[in-house]
Amino acid sequence: MTRSALAPLLLAIGLSAAPVLAQSAGIGALAPGDDVSPLLSVFQAGIVCAQDTTETSPAPGTIAGFTNIITTEPDFVSPARRVPAVLGIGFGVKSRARRPPGYDNVLVTVTHPPMGANGVTVETYTTAIKGEDGTPGLSITLFQFDTDYELVTGPWTISASESGKQLFHAEFTVVPPREVPELAQVCHYEGLLS
Repeated sequence: MTRSALAPLLLAIGLSAAPVLAQSAGIGALAPGDDVSPLLSVFQAGIVCAQDTTETSPAPGTIAGFTNIITTEPDFVSPARRVPAVLGIGFGVKSRARRPPGYDNVLVTVTHPPMGANGVTVETYTTAIKGEDGTPGLSITLFQFDTDYELVTGPWTISASESGKQLFHAEFTVVPPREVPELAQVCHYEGLLS
């Protein structure tokens, strides 16, 4: 798992012709199953290529027990919700709270097919979501495939809540790499398609 130092993170089918998709601020295209609270002024979901991590942060509600920290806000290379099961690929949400100071104690819940030796299906950690106080950038909540045991295909969700109020819920489907050949050259997994 990967998370951003900009906003701690766990680092609709269709692809842009350009390698990097520029998305405007605001509520982006929602996929079936998405739910976005009016407490957010920005919600965008998509896929990112591998991100460099700089440090870790404890996350006892995850299989690994920590999340990775990245220092730059990654661009979505696609708004698609079909995610290739490839090491380094990440997917998730960029967001901003309408509340100027944002939220500091956000519970992130990631659900996925059974993973790891114990067949875990739910992982949690806490993070923050920036508010409309002028702080640059967006908060990023991503899951990035960092180890082989994480490469499980099927339905995934990423949700965030604060004090019991859901801020967002986004749905993704992780698939074998050959089912998303459009991203192979962009994220450098061409060798997995043969």
